[in-house]
Amino acid sequence: MDTMPTIKLYGAVRCHKTQYYQLLLDDMGLAFEFLDVELDEAHAEALRQLYENRKLHFPTITIGKKKLRNPSKETLIKWLDKLLPNRSSFNI
Repeated sequence: MDTMPTIKLYGAVRCHKTQYYQLLLDDMGLAFEFLDVELDEAHAEALRQLYENRKLHFPTITIGKKKLRNPSKETLIKWLDKLLPNRSSFNI
């Protein structure tokens, strides 16, 4: 049995794009972990480790090992459909 990959959203509370992704993932009914990179240095370091230049590129969404930097809604849905095989297509 396949386990569902963990979804993480790296961002900041003040960031309107981060807020957009939080609402979108909530509307899809998906569990995700929000990691505020401005309030928690450990979260900031985890995000830096995802990028070769070690910059805080947010919002970034990870789905398992797949990394998406500020994806379009369509791109995010495409990867969710691909990486979450037990879910029906997301048409939000």
